[in-house]
Amino acid sequence: MKKKWLVGGTALVLLAGAGVALWTGILHGPDGQAAARSEATAAKGGRNDKKPDVPLEFVAREVVQPMLARMPQAVEFSGPLVAPQTSVLRAKAGGTLVALNVAEGSRVQAGQVLGRIDMAETSSRVAERSANLESARATLAQAERTHASNERLAAQQFISPIALDNSRAAVDTARAALNAAQAALDTTRMGLRDATLLAPIAGIVAKRHALPGEKVAVEQPVLTIVDLARLELAGSVGTHEVGRLAAGLPVQVRVEGVAQPVAGRIARIAPAAEPGTRSIGVTIELANPGETLRAGQYALARALLADDRDRLTLPAATVGAAAGQDHVWLIENGTLARRAVTLGRRDEPQGRVEVLQGVTPESQVLAARFDNLREGAKALVVANRSSAVASAAADAPAALK
Repeated sequence: MKKKWLVGGTALVLLAGAGVALWTGILHGPDGQAAARSEATAAKGGRNDKKPDVPLEFVAREVVQPMLARMPQAVEFSGPLVAPQTSVLRAKAGGTLVALNVAEGSRVQAGQVLGRIDMAETSSRVAERSANLESARATLAQAERTHASNERLAAQQFISPIALDNSRAAVDTARAALNAAQAALDTTRMGLRDATLLAPIAGIVAKRHALPGEKVAVEQPVLTIVDLARLELAGSVGTHEVGRLAAGLPVQVRVEGVAQPVAGRIARIAPAAEPGTRSIGVTIELANPGETLRAGQYALARALLADDRDRLTLPAATVGAAAGQDHVWLIENGTLARRAVTLGRRDEPQGRVEVLQGVTPESQVLAARFDNLREGAKALVVANRSSAVASAAADAPAALK
């Protein structure tokens, strides 16, 4: 009876050990699954001090194989948004700014009256030059009458030909004086028209540089007007990347404060690098029909360049690093092997990396970074993670016999 009770107790201990191993594997997740399976399998060996070389077991989803895929490469550059259609309204004449009908944010149309400059001095000058014009017109009329009379006298030989030529010259001089007076008046009137400030383009008032009542000089800025229907991103890329870009290439632009990326295209590329740098300017054009974007917002542009060939790739999670060397864990001929790898391109959105050296398309690579792995340890791939525990439980009834 004592022998039967001893055998039964040993079987119960084996079953309890298998259950603990299963529960440990569930609690520890992917990093502890290999260790849990090893403990469960080791339970078959009873209480011997020398543990057998039990293989580590991995389920199918914990092992991946390199696959061929194309990896588009992205070129990113950033910068502020600018409005290329920006106009500065300047005073064309000096005077006092007596009216300014708009403020920052006001929408204006091309040709709209925005303000007025008091030009009392110019108005008096217009009156003066109008009087000069009338005087020149009267002088011309008098010279023409005198010349007509001299022509009649010359026909009767009462005056010499020289006197007739002098009267003709007087007419020409009076006519030239009239034309000069007319031009002076037109110029002065043009200056008077410049007293009215007209919008040069349609858009939104971005800034007022002067206020009503201030004295403005010729060519002094009064207003800045921007058209937000089309914006540009002015960025720069390295000289080693610009060769892969071309005008018209579509890009995705992420603007600060905007959730969704905005579609754009490369409008132009600078012909030379900026002095003292190894970067070349690139300009992105963005359509902004709803005017939801504003000039000055910071933006990041991403140009996706298509790949021209298939590359051997692995999930980025399979690659570890130690002492500055990238590596992966493989299952080769039933044992674990650690292999140094050389990486190439990275596809961050897809979470994959290109492997240039170290693996082949047939390699079995551990998909996660397990702890306490030992090179040369036995390993195999099983159908499910509980196979080791089930195997230990199956051996338990045999111990009761």
